[in-house]
Amino acid sequence: MLDKRPNPDALLKQITTEDSQKKIGKLKVFFGYAAGVGKTFAMLDAAHTAKKEGIDVVAGYIEPHTRPETLALLEGLEMLKPLNVVHKGITLKEFNLDDAIKRNPELILVDELAHTNAEDCRHRKRYQDIEELLKAGINVYTTVNVQHLESLNDIVASITGVIVRERIPDSVFDRADQVELVDIEPDDLIERLNKGKIYKEKQAKKALDHFFTRENLGALREIAMRRTADRLNKVVEKNKTCAHSGEYFIAEHILICLSSSPSNAKVIRTAARMADAFHGSFTALFVETPNRQELSRENKIRLQENLKLAEQLGARIATVYGDDVPYQIAEYAKVSGISKIIIGRSNNKKSWFNRKASFVERLTSLAPNIDIYIIPDSRAPYLVKQVKRLKVYRLSVVELVKSLSVLGVATCIGLWFAHIGFSEENIITIYILGALMTAMITRGRIYSILSSFASLLVFNFFFIEPKFTLYSYDAGYAVTFAVMFIAGFITSNLAIRVKEQARQSALKAYRTEILLETSQKLQRARNKEEIYSEVAHQINKLLSRMIILYPGNGDVLGPPTVFANPINNNEADYYTNTDERAVAQWVYKNNKHAGATTNTLPGAKCLYLAIRNQNMVFCVVGIVMEKDKTLGAFEKNLLIAMLGECALALEKDYITETKNQVEMEAQREQLRSNLLRAISHDLRTPLTSISGNAGILLSNSDVLDEMKKQQLYGDIYEDSMWLINLVENLLSITRIDNGTLNLKIHPELIDEVIQEALAHITRRSSEHCITVDVQGDLLMAKMDSRLVIQVIINIVNNAVKYTKVGSHIHIMAKPLGDKVLVEIGDDGEGISDKDKEKLFDMFFTVDKNSGDGRRGLGLGLSLCKSIVHAHGGTIYVKDNKPKGTLFGFTLQAEEVNVDE
Repeated sequence: MLDKRPNPDALLKQITTEDSQKKIGKLKVFFGYAAGVGKTFAMLDAAHTAKKEGIDVVAGYIEPHTRPETLALLEGLEMLKPLNVVHKGITLKEFNLDDAIKRNPELILVDELAHTNAEDCRHRKRYQDIEELLKAGINVYTTVNVQHLESLNDIVASITGVIVRERIPDSVFDRADQVELVDIEPDDLIERLNKGKIYKEKQAKKALDHFFTRENLGALREIAMRRTADRLNKVVEKNKTCAHSGEYFIAEHILICLSSSPSNAKVIRTAARMADAFHGSFTALFVETPNRQELSRENKIRLQENLKLAEQLGARIATVYGDDVPYQIAEYAKVSGISKIIIGRSNNKKSWFNRKASFVERLTSLAPNIDIYIIPDSRAPYLVKQVKRLKVYRLSVVELVKSLSVLGVATCIGLWFAHIGFSEENIITIYILGALMTAMITRGRIYSILSSFASLLVFNFFFIEPKFTLYSYDAGYAVTFAVMFIAGFITSNLAIRVKEQARQSALKAYRTEILLETSQKLQRARNKEEIYSEVAHQINKLLSRMIILYPGNGDVLGPPTVFANPINNNEADYYTNTDERAVAQWVYKNNKHAGATTNTLPGAKCLYLAIRNQNMVFCVVGIVMEKDKTLGAFEKNLLIAMLGECALALEKDYITETKNQVEMEAQREQLRSNLLRAISHDLRTPLTSISGNAGILLSNSDVLDEMKKQQLYGDIYEDSMWLINLVENLLSITRIDNGTLNLKIHPELIDEVIQEALAHITRRSSEHCITVDVQGDLLMAKMDSRLVIQVIINIVNNAVKYTKVGSHIHIMAKPLGDKVLVEIGDDGEGISDKDKEKLFDMFFTVDKNSGDGRRGLGLGLSLCKSIVHAHGGTIYVKDNKPKGTLFGFTLQAEEVNVDE
């Protein structure tokens, strides 16, 4: 019969997953298509049903309603007191997250999932409060309408004409454990509105004229039903994928280009919906152009908002560099297997001065085999006007000297060409080359412009008749001058563009090299401390910002370590105060990002990121964020990759440490098993002998002569002493194994220690010739005398046990530099080289039969080795000359003051 036991690793993984799921609360969403459909009513009714079943239910926050049916359902439910927040002189009532976690009910009701909290609350959005409740193991009932889903915002706005400001990521809705669609006919909803059951009379009349029209409600109802069905399909597909891993694959890969355009958010939402519909992957590409730094603050903020929106909707962020955006998009799409590109319609029209191909036309020609979807923009096309702020250039003396030097060299070459009879056209090329060289060796476009203009003047001054004036007789030279200036200006611009592209490529290569270097350094790190240090230094190298690392220490974070070059203690204290540590602790506890540039505790001075795997957080990294400055898309991608590498290294270290602990525990278990097995086997002989001899003495004491009695008494004594020595060895081994062996080091005379040991050796030693030779009258060593005595006793007893009667045992002690050497030799049969290698291992015994038939546990010499090493000495065994075995060990010598 085949053994069909489950795989232990798979079983352990399943148990771990079940345990982690038990700790996370369940979320149920009551979903509607408009206000007044009865979401809160249905939620409260379900709460009463749960309470009747014995579940601990608390109403955390219920939106104030004037609807009597809803208010009636609040009776009988425990309600938390709201959190009063004063904002601009107005007291706002918010959900009290801390009280809810402290109360820790089984089920809590939190109305209005998409609500935006007041500024002083921990999170900006209520759905983040609910995520923290779920993390704490509390089940949550909540409500939300279809217009609050992020990906549907544009569709709802096009239907109703209303842009909803309070929105939630679709992932929050899709991750819900249950979604209950609360539905009502649009006519019934309008009737309820007319009866004043939803809004007051004046507000209801306004709503009927705008949002609550029959057409709008019908369309929203259809969207809500479809969205609920889409979520159900996702759950089914996910279950299929889990049940049949490897049988499903994703073929569609959708790409959008991130920009600061106001319409880019609509493109992102459309692409997210298409990715869901096609069950494909979703990538948001950011093309970083040389003029990115020239964007206005408004455009930079909008770009960051679009980036966050793409991340919320599940996009993978990618970054490339270049000034030709369509070309970069097409090349990335070709190498990344993109099947569809989603872009917004170009919101500009051609003019007589702008006849080049549009963005869409170029992208279509560059990527003819990729489906391109153009999302319309409701705004009227307009002529793009580039209005640039005047920049005040501060000319550098060094750059001016470089420019003038190039101009001087070009003039000298030009004069030489004129002297040998070259034409003016050849001299013009020298000045164009000079303008190009100026662009290559200087920084800033202003020097190229000045060089081109100065080249024109110098050429006119030195080479055009009349010479040494700025006039010219021939009117055609005006065209020559214009062509010369334009040629110089264009070539210098091209050189500047090449330099910028080279700089961007070098920067990207440098950042990528940092990532690769991080991976290599983390692989070489030997422990957690080195891993922490390496990743912090690499992040500091990548971002050039102060890095603060909080290592995990059980349920709390350890003290922070600041990494900066140089480190300013005052500044470090500023970024590691109590408030900042509290944010880091929250990240450690909740396994989520928080702090500056996020929606959770945004008032912090640092951005806090967790270095984590799926089940645990290893540490928290704080990155000091300057005001109004955020991480670039490429920098953030690299940072996430570095943190992932660090998490893998820490997980590997954790697994190794756990494995070592398991192996150590297994070794200890093996030790216990061997010990019990050895004791049960080797104690049988002396115990049987003792009990047998004692029984003879008790039952036959009258018939035994005195000599026989003495022999039996001697045997009992010998066996008892053997047991006493065994127990002493076991106790010493236990103390050493548990780390409880406390050495009491004192200077001791070697001769006295040896004599004390000989007084406690086995009685059979009288059958052997034992001699002692201590060189020096006052030879002293630092030792714990009781332990060293035990070492000598064990070695001498072994010599007595494994040598024949009448053999010689010699004990010698002598100084050896700053050590004292003690050697114990015998003239027995000796020990083989194979046995010498394992002689000091625990439970190893030489395969010889001793005189009394007792094999021994193999603990004595192992204990000797541990004791000698604890004293900082060494122990060895070798062959004695001419025959036998010689044991030796060293101790730290002690200087003797003869005067004292």
